[in-house]
Amino acid sequence: MRAFRVAYDGRPFYGFQRQPDVPTVEDSLFESLRTLGVADRVPDGYAAAGRTDSGVSALAQTVAFECPEWLTPSAFNSELPAEIRVWASADVVPAFHATHDAYYREYVYHCYAPRANLGLAKEASDRLSGEHDFHNLTSDTEGTVRDLDIDVVQDGEYLVFTFRAGGFARNLVRRVVSLIHSIATGDAEMEKIETVLSSEPLDGRAGVPCASAHPLYLADVGYDCEFSVDGAAVKSVRDVFGDLRVERRTRSRVTRDICRGVE
Repeated sequence: MRAFRVAYDGRPFYGFQRQPDVPTVEDSLFESLRTLGVADRVPDGYAAAGRTDSGVSALAQTVAFECPEWLTPSAFNSELPAEIRVWASADVVPAFHATHDAYYREYVYHCYAPRANLGLAKEASDRLSGEHDFHNLTSDTEGTVRDLDIDVVQDGEYLVFTFRAGGFARNLVRRVVSLIHSIATGDAEMEKIETVLSSEPLDGRAGVPCASAHPLYLADVGYDCEFSVDGAAVKSVRDVFGDLRVERRTRSRVTRDICRGVE
């Protein structure tokens, strides 16, 4: 049994978990394993740390399954699309389960917020941290009680949030970001947190919408094992994501010029 760390750009995919008729990260992983002759279907013992929604990226998504000794991160990458890069691995015990054996998951969200008050963002983050029933911040009907740790710092025009918990309800991070952003910009009062955390359901305009998916990524997943970094695979990650960074900075210049051109 071997666990792999997987980085990916989430924008070309309809989430991590495989779905019929649309591209997902998991489908690409399975197709790579089929091409390499590792498994025709889902590999024995397969599990993943968790699901990410459409557009959400990852640095440290983790999958584990039975595989031959030669399947290194670099070998895995040889049949993956460039947007998905495996970069580290760990040999784990046969009973290892990538979902159940994770003792924390950490997400980072880059929120564009030039008008935000950092003090208000920190206060709201403190009030939302700890164990609460987040039923008004998720579409899930079960598993809504979570013990959440939230940290926020300011980086230029951005608020950068770090969320850590044993697990996350569906859309919880993006709705929490949306709520804190509305308070930090003065669009909502701090008292809204008490309303959101109350037992009364919030519907329609009283609810909290999801923030955008693309500023969010799965940053880390904690396990009681040590991952070995594959140097060649790490270089591949840096090459691919370095190119993506240049491409998107260039697109930003184009959109800047269009905005200026219509003034």
